[in-house]
Amino acid sequence: MRLSFLEPLYKRPGPFASVYLDTSRDSAIEDPDVAIEVRWRHLRDALAFEGADQDSITAVARMVGTDTDIPGTHGQAVFTAHGRLALLDELPVPPARDTAHFGTLPDTMPLIFQHAPGIPYLAVHVRYSGPHSTDATGIVRIDAEAGTWPLTKVTPGHRLHEEVLVAHWPHAAEAIGRELEGRARHLDAEAVVVSGDVWARGILVHRLPPSLRSQVITVGGVGKSQPGRALMEQRLESPFHGRLAVRDRALLDAFLAQRARDGASVEGLAGAVSELQRGRVKVLFLNNHPESTLRLWVGSEPGQLALAEKELRSYGVHDVREERANAALTRALVGTRAELVVVPEKQLQLCEGVVVLLRYADSASRA
Repeated sequence: MRLSFLEPLYKRPGPFASVYLDTSRDSAIEDPDVAIEVRWRHLRDALAFEGADQDSITAVARMVGTDTDIPGTHGQAVFTAHGRLALLDELPVPPARDTAHFGTLPDTMPLIFQHAPGIPYLAVHVRYSGPHSTDATGIVRIDAEAGTWPLTKVTPGHRLHEEVLVAHWPHAAEAIGRELEGRARHLDAEAVVVSGDVWARGILVHRLPPSLRSQVITVGGVGKSQPGRALMEQRLESPFHGRLAVRDRALLDAFLAQRARDGASVEGLAGAVSELQRGRVKVLFLNNHPESTLRLWVGSEPGQLALAEKELRSYGVHDVREERANAALTRALVGTRAELVVVPEKQLQLCEGVVVLLRYADSASRA
């Protein structure tokens, strides 16, 4: 996963207030605005306890609960610095628990985990309820939308809605298939998830160009979505859960190949930190440990991080402080434009939960 969406945040000077809050608005909550306000009140007190300035707290308060256009269960990630909003992002699912931190570095790792694995897809829902015959009278309705799983936000400008007489459906399905292929190619979509009437969707699938047909995943259910939510959002969990994006899978395979021949790879936290110091990390792989309590020592630059304070000071770094390891690792990755891949433990258990693929092998190790 590329972390370029975080670059504007790290261009700002800290300290940062980082807030993750459940802002769900579903039928199970009698008064969601009151519930959100109560949750925020606890986090506001936590920020104040950690030394956050009033301006930064006020900036968070202005954004909390502003996502009224998104129904159902979800959350918000809010980052402010020096009284100004630094980054606002929606969470497709509520955080496991509401959290607030104030520190020199923003706490972005939970947001990254909610973006992972970042699989680009096309969702296609075919609605038809009449007789399964092209001699019937009726209308086939097609909705298509591009997105990146598991995000709720959809890709702007890539929505399709068509209504076709059932008698014209076989011919229209071929034209729609070509249009879908163009959109999929433009977005590098890795899957086309199709739901709806079995007969009508079958005609569409069999008329898709071969390159797109091989990417089709059919799912059951009605496939509808609420306004403000991704099309077929609830149906995407089954085909995508535990799956890596194609690029991430290729990077993981490259790491395994390098490890097998003692090549450009390093395992464990100490090794990863050492390579980040030198800017040699191409990809950092993490098992999912969002509640990690590990801490690192950091300086003012992305590559200034270490396991011990004296190590940084030995490099001539004077402004040294202790930070959450996740926050330090993320800043180093963004600052050196390295990538991050979240690897489910069921797929591969990593040494100390972290390994790296290097940009190049150490010549000394190859000698």
